[in-house]
Amino acid sequence: MTPQQISLVQTSWASVAPIQDTAAGLFYQRLFTLDPSVKPMFKGDMQEQGRKLMRMLGTIVSSLTRLDELVPVAQDMARRHVGYGVQAEHYDTVGTALLWTLEQGLGSAFTDETRDAWATAYGTLAGVMKEAAYAPA
Repeated sequence: MTPQQISLVQTSWASVAPIQDTAAGLFYQRLFTLDPSVKPMFKGDMQEQGRKLMRMLGTIVSSLTRLDELVPVAQDMARRHVGYGVQAEHYDTVGTALLWTLEQGLGSAFTDETRDAWATAYGTLAGVMKEAAYAPA
């Protein structure tokens, strides 16, 4: 990621922070619409799950300039997610739901450049996670 892309992700995330509960609700609604088969993986209070998602995204966004610290955490998280039933193709669906949610929440501030920056950030992280979780030993 370029410094400009990191800045775009971090700046746009600051605009999402005040609407985190709404954004989380939109995200899960979209995720379950795109792939209803993932819904049974979520067995708890969805508001709490949404808060966890938003905290995790906040941590990731703030760590984009420190990938050496972020990558091992993401790899561990990916390996744990395999135990929840997450499959490699779910990462693409999550990415689609995330970008859609950001577009809904940010409106016209979600420019093509901002979308590309988020897609790069998510794609990079998802690639690291899929490799950690599903690559042959």
